[in-house]
This record gives sequence, structure tokens and C-alpha cells, in this order.
Amino acid sequence: MLALSLGASGVAAVISFAGVLTSGKPLGGQTAVIVGSRAPGRPWLDLAWQLFAVATALVPVVLVGHLLVRGKESLATIGFDLRDRWRDLGRGTAIAAVIGGAGLLFYIGAHAAGVNLTVDPSQLPDYWWRIPILFAVSAQNAVLEEVIVLGYLNHRLDQLGWSVRRATATSALLRGSYHLYQGLGGFAGNVIMGVIFTYLYRRWGRVMPLVVAHTLIDTTALIGATYLLGKVSWLPN
Repeated sequence: MLALSLGASGVAAVISFAGVLTSGKPLGGQTAVIVGSRAPGRPWLDLAWQLFAVATALVPVVLVGHLLVRGKESLATIGFDLRDRWRDLGRGTAIAAVIGGAGLLFYIGAHAAGVNLTVDPSQLPDYWWRIPILFAVSAQNAVLEEVIVLGYLNHRLDQLGWSVRRATATSALLRGSYHLYQGLGGFAGNVIMGVIFTYLYRRWGRVMPLVVAHTLIDTTALIGATYLLGKVSWLPN
């Protein structure tokens, strides 16, 4: 499963970071783009590629569902359902406010310290579909990461008899690894986020509040950067 999804992304991020380190340029002078145009100057083709990328990225989540059902379980086993939607929404919103704010400060500090690339969340052109696509990408990232790296991985490691500490470390380090393309700040920040998210997942037995939180954090970052990057002095550009 991981070789088909975020495990492979982790390896790719390590290779990307190795390229950044050997480029001879300072980390802060290099840029990591999260969402960029896939067909510049051709809006309908670009939209088709964006939708294709979102849809195919979610295929591993469907596979997770299949594997759970095959084992006489379901995605509800890890709390990916709508049974407690209002509580999940409230918890997710609160988490997003705390983690999102702390994460922004951590990124600014890491960039100032020279250990992080300049992150440009969105370079999509100003078409009518830009904001919907940014929201779709945010939700896709949240579902993919939290279902696989948080819920499914911890569930399977529990079944294998791993200790909570060992499973938490594995999940958090994996989360950090595929963000390494952003620099050491992106790696460290996401490891910390992974530990917190794993604690909350185990406390509540549900992955859905963390999906909500992740979606809100990414949506704020992608859409906020679209309008603020280059217009405020405190945001690295």
C-alpha cells in the first residue's frame, strides 16, 4: 500500500531534497511549489489534468477500503465515516486553528533560519476553477494522508502487535518524509503534527476529525497564499 502511495512519495521527497542540497544554492533561495499549472495557457486542458490528478491520488484510499472489507472490517473501523459529523467538524475546526497557526509560525521561523525552502502553495492561473481546485486538492491530501498514514497504518501496526510509541514514531516519521521536499522545517513540522494527530486519533478512535482539520489547514494555506503571497511583508516570497 505504501509503495503505491505515500511511501513512494517519501522516497521521491528524499531524492528531491538531495537535489536541493547539492544544487549549490541556499535553501531559502529555492522554491517548492505545491499546486502548479499542468497545461499553461490552456485552461480546459489544465482543468482536466487537475481533476485527473485529484481522482487518481485517491485510488489508494479505495484500495484501503477494499482491504478492510476483505478482512471483515470497513473504513468505519478507523472512523472514516459520517456517524459523528458535527462533533468531527467541531473538533477538526479547533485543531486546525491551533495547528494551522503554530505551523505558520514554525514555517516562518524555519525559513528565516535557512533550513526551509520558500513554499509557494499555488501557482495556478486566475481561472474560474482555481479556488474549487485548490479546495479539492486540500481535501484530497487530507483524505489520502489521514486515512492511510494515520488510520490504516496505525490500525495495521496495532494488529501486528507494535507498541503505541513505535507505531506513533513510524507514522509521524513517514508523514515528515514526504514533506522533506520543503526542507528540514517541513520535515520537522510534519513529524510533530504526526505525533499530535496520532495521539488524537487514538484518543477519539476516529480519523475524520483529523481529515477535517487537515482539509481546513491546507485550504487556508493554498487559498490564503494565492491572495497574500507577495503582498504582505511577513510571508516569505
